[in-house]
Amino acid sequence: MEFAVFSTQGLNYVFKWLHFFFGIMWIGHLYYFNFTQGTAIAQVEPAGVRPNVLSKFLPVAMWWFRWGAMWTFVTGLLMLHFSNFPLSGDWGVKILTGSVFGILMWANVWFIIWPAQKIVIQSNQQVATGGQPLPTAAANGAKALLASRTNTLFSIPMLFYMGAASHLPMQIDVSRQSTWWIVLAILAGGLEFNAIKGKLGPMQTVKGVITCGFILAAVVYVLMEVIL
Repeated sequence: MEFAVFSTQGLNYVFKWLHFFFGIMWIGHLYYFNFTQGTAIAQVEPAGVRPNVLSKFLPVAMWWFRWGAMWTFVTGLLMLHFSNFPLSGDWGVKILTGSVFGILMWANVWFIIWPAQKIVIQSNQQVATGGQPLPTAAANGAKALLASRTNTLFSIPMLFYMGAASHLPMQIDVSRQSTWWIVLAILAGGLEFNAIKGKLGPMQTVKGVITCGFILAAVVYVLMEVIL
């Protein structure tokens, strides 16, 4: 008896399934942090209770968040490895476009958000037990927020192109894709630089970051249509 999941196509499907599972875990927490937590915590009264609340659930939420990101990244690489579609073709250009945003998001989680949030968590735990907040906690909280907002921005075009790879036929001239990767690198690289050194700007609010995300998705789509 042969099991379909052990074929090359079957393994591709299994990794795609796991990619969806871990992706939902990761992006679900990303949207929770950006759309729900900030507003909800701000309403907790008295204000002195907030560090105690955050010190309890933030470590748990961050654990699922960062490992969801890691396994989304790993299963995505495995899915690409076992894919039957050429990465230089129509499908590959679109899936790799989404992957550029996804990889930047993964890097932001592990190299910006999590290191900064560890300091915020430690500070809240100290305050919750009667101690003093860490002097660097506020700056690290702002750093984590900017990277998290940027990930929310990136998630919208990322999801668009992950779906478009198989479900949105486009007339792509793959012979011109080197130009496309240069343009995408400039665009995504500039936004990532802002995530590291810049400001929130219109991403200060939930409405603002969602609006910016859809505008970014539209800009990337139009550029791809024009260039390719």
